[in-house]
Amino acid sequence: MGLPARRRRHARLIAALTTLIGACAEAADAVYQPIAAAPVDQEAVEVNLLPCHQVSLTAAPLLDLARAEDDARWPSAVARERNEARRTYAARCAVAQAEALLDQTQAGPPAEHGVPLPTVEQSAALDLASAGDEFAARWRDDPAQAVALVRELVAGGEFTADEVLDEAAAATVTAGLLALQEARAASDPSTAAELCLSAVPHIALAVTLVSADLD
Repeated sequence: MGLPARRRRHARLIAALTTLIGACAEAADAVYQPIAAAPVDQEAVEVNLLPCHQVSLTAAPLLDLARAEDDARWPSAVARERNEARRTYAARCAVAQAEALLDQTQAGPPAEHGVPLPTVEQSAALDLASAGDEFAARWRDDPAQAVALVRELVAGGEFTADEVLDEAAAATVTAGLLALQEARAASDPSTAAELCLSAVPHIALAVTLVSADLD
């Protein structure tokens, strides 16, 4: 079998993300519907916060399980991705090493100002995270600019398109999960419902990024 398109490679994750979007809406509905159904002269309305708490607690395990299932379904694709990741990681480390030597030459010892410079390995990881964040930000405003960014990054040999897309998707998922954590901590039902809904745009963007195939 040939390499799967990203939509097939991450099918279980995409399904889990869409399920999570529905769960967020249902959690907010459990707050808003009782208010909408209550008589206009009723001051106190009993609402159900349990769905807000449940979606917050189950979101991360749901997505982790989906990723694991996708990996199990496509072992050849996983092996290819790991090989490519080792190659691009080595390339980013080489660039980070050169930049670190240049910084030391220009600025003196790393801890001269009390703040140690990141290690080569940390710099390599940060570069990928930064690329993913920038791609997600550009995609929100202009997908064409985001695609151009990936082409530029891939041309240097330090990244693959899948790495940048996956990192961008992970960043948006994290933003959604953080919103759900805040919803669980909120004592006001309306605030909890609004936070559940605020997670939806991040999760929806993650679906787009996980599905996107730039080849």
